[in-house]
Amino acid sequence: MSTTTFALHAHPDRTAMGAAAARSAARTLREAVAARGTARMIAAAAPSQLDVYRALAAEPDVPWDRITILHMDEYLGLDATAPQRFGNWLRAHLVDAVQPAAFHPMRTELGTEAATEEYAALLAEGPIDLVCLGIGVNGHIAFNDPPDADLSDPCPVRVVQLDLASRVQQVDDDCFDTLDAVPTHALTLTIPALMSGAHLVCAVPDARKAEAVRALVEEPISAHWPCTVLRRHSRCEVHVDRDAASLLHPAAAAAAPAAR
Repeated sequence: MSTTTFALHAHPDRTAMGAAAARSAARTLREAVAARGTARMIAAAAPSQLDVYRALAAEPDVPWDRITILHMDEYLGLDATAPQRFGNWLRAHLVDAVQPAAFHPMRTELGTEAATEEYAALLAEGPIDLVCLGIGVNGHIAFNDPPDADLSDPCPVRVVQLDLASRVQQVDDDCFDTLDAVPTHALTLTIPALMSGAHLVCAVPDARKAEAVRALVEEPISAHWPCTVLRRHSRCEVHVDRDAASLLHPAAAAAAPAAR
């Protein structure tokens, strides 16, 4: 019998979505610190997560001075000070607001081999209590793009070539002015590394993500829609706004499917 707990919650708007996701994330962080004295979380860097991080920063009694934040992907080839760097984005939109005990950006300026080894070592330092993530328009999680995403990748971190849809999304999100400006390669946590988190809180707003949300619920688990692997996690909740839920059957939020 499956022990998977997968829950999908539809909210009327992005604000409600972000508040619900943040409440759940904050509860997990408090519980982890109470149980172990410290907590470690992985955070996605994307405009889709802004409502979550604003609400999370406002959550009371989160012991940020006991919490370490890691992130899940970083472009290759961008200057270390570029605002589009995911580490810099997270500093601006979460880290500076909450002042955690530590924040570890991916230092791709060291070179791909050194950066990969450094981040793999950081991941191995202790358990991951929480992963705050989103889903791309093509169903990616982190930069594990279809159809090449490896659901059982033996490596925790690897260099990947970005799918065209992922690069276009960065322009549509106003992160880059033109497609040519978007890097073609990145360092990413692999799917098993993301799935190693004890609790996954996924926030997915926007009508552009509606097809990916439909696939998350309805499609077989495969690399064609990498997000479908979330249904295998033992404790995963997905929060969507009305627009992202627009292609779902009305009952989907109340009864999401188990892994298959």
